[in-house]
Amino acid sequence: MPGFRLLSSLGIAFVVGCALSTCTTINFDKLPAGKFSGTLIVMWVGEGDGAGDGKFVFVPDPDKRLTFTRAAPNSRPISPRVMYTDGGSVPRIVQPFRGFNPWGYAPAYMVHDWLFTAHHCLKDGKTDPIYQATADIEFDESGRILGEAIQTLMAERVVSENDVAKNAITAAVRSPIAAKIWNGRPGQCDEDAVSPKHLEEIERAIPGSTTEEAKRRNLDIASKVRSFRTRSAAVIVGRISFDR
Repeated sequence: MPGFRLLSSLGIAFVVGCALSTCTTINFDKLPAGKFSGTLIVMWVGEGDGAGDGKFVFVPDPDKRLTFTRAAPNSRPISPRVMYTDGGSVPRIVQPFRGFNPWGYAPAYMVHDWLFTAHHCLKDGKTDPIYQATADIEFDESGRILGEAIQTLMAERVVSENDVAKNAITAAVRSPIAAKIWNGRPGQCDEDAVSPKHLEEIERAIPGSTTEEAKRRNLDIASKVRSFRTRSAAVIVGRISFDR
């Protein structure tokens, strides 16, 4: 799995304690709510590399792409592209507690994950417009954007309000561990890219969802899917539509 997901097993205990003692660096309640549009799709594409429930991919809906628009004037919409994800990387020991399920704030996590993905690709010299659209977002701002996205989910009553979870999560993503992950390593963009095999399975399940990614990477995914017709091994495990 890519190495930039939200909460580490070591960091979560510290962050929960920090949130309970109100030492978080973001005043969550003052963050403005933005707006979500489009559809979130998460797919299971196979067994994971280690402990866990498997390997998951965020898949852009080809007709109604998930988009987050901040409340600030002239903010560029943030629209994640296909990428591996594991939700919030929340350790199993705290997942039973309300607000700490790794998929609880899934749309917000996808937005935040995409900012890290795009940043790594920009550092590796990628010039695609989808990455350039986030070029002016720095590390501290990425944590604020996650907070705004969670605030939006609460304002739209997609999730219930939870003071401990929202403060713990927004504190974790501005921690030194998160900063190190933000900085990444050379070559991480290509290393973390969804594999051609998984792109094929995703395309079989949702035609058109990998077109942009395949074109960007010069992959002939569509013709391979057409030439070998079989049922997709990928399974949709989560879908949320904001366009009602």
